[in-house]
Amino acid sequence: MEHTTCTLNRFVIEQQRNFPEARGKFTELLEHIAFASKIVNRETSKAGLVDILGLTGHVNVQGEEVQKLDQFAQSTFFKALDHTGLCACIASEEEPDILPIPDHFPCGDYVVTFDPLDGSTNIDANVSIGTIFGIHRRVSTGDRGETRDALQPGRNLVAAGYVIYGSSTILVYTCGGSAGVHGFTLDPSVGEFFLSHNFIRTPVSGSIYSTNEGNYQSWNAPTREFVDRLKTKDNPRGKSYSTRYIGSLVADFHRNLLYGGVFLYPSDTKDPSKPTGKLRLLSECAPLAFVCEAAGGKASTGYKRILDVEPTELHQRVPLIIGSPAEVEFYEQICAKHSKG
Repeated sequence: MEHTTCTLNRFVIEQQRNFPEARGKFTELLEHIAFASKIVNRETSKAGLVDILGLTGHVNVQGEEVQKLDQFAQSTFFKALDHTGLCACIASEEEPDILPIPDHFPCGDYVVTFDPLDGSTNIDANVSIGTIFGIHRRVSTGDRGETRDALQPGRNLVAAGYVIYGSSTILVYTCGGSAGVHGFTLDPSVGEFFLSHNFIRTPVSGSIYSTNEGNYQSWNAPTREFVDRLKTKDNPRGKSYSTRYIGSLVADFHRNLLYGGVFLYPSDTKDPSKPTGKLRLLSECAPLAFVCEAAGGKASTGYKRILDVEPTELHQRVPLIIGSPAEVEFYEQICAKHSKG
């Protein structure tokens, strides 16, 4: 089948045939996510022409000022999912608690966690931004979804992915393991996502590292050593790496997924026994880790696999080191050395 004729809908339906027990619910859920992303793409592509740039005047649960586009994206994804009967509840980076399904709509078996618009502070500069999503099966048995449905480790994800709104709009998703990672590019002339990146595999090693080196002085010793050694020949590659940092997580991750390398937003404390970070486990780190591992990569806090971190709160933050296995393992080796020392 030619990629140019394979839509997202057709691809997912054909994949579903490999699972005779499937009832088509996941296919429907992914269609609704794709539809919402088309609406968000429409607004981001004309952001400079309409009154949707700037701040709302509100501050989210993270203490960050909310962009108008953040609010629009969250509303769009929620309205695309709330009435479907597919979701038990939804959790967003922008909200302190889970978003319950309205009482007049039926509940389903899935829980969607998402960052509705990652990197939205960059929109004024026309930098690529994105949406990150993770999909779990609910664990509660009541009529309505509960917070514990969202508080599941990444290894329990049934699917995850992201949408990048850039020079082209690409939706990437995986159901994990042998199902592979697949990318679909939006053709705006027909309003459909077409298969463009089949079975994405990230290189075992890369030549790029992506991080905000402005935070160098606040990094712990393992992180400083890691980045210092990437600039020399004392590393797995045997020669220096190039730095590429957009400052938009989805954009940085997507580039490194395709070309190889490592993205790191390390711990913001110098005490390695108490690793904390900026990025959110449920809405950012775990979904991207699920994608990365399905593509042959790795994702770690430096001391633990991201997908094995047990969430204790909706907005839990963790360090994130993600990308090609050689670089992530090298970071872990340095962390282990410092822990012993």
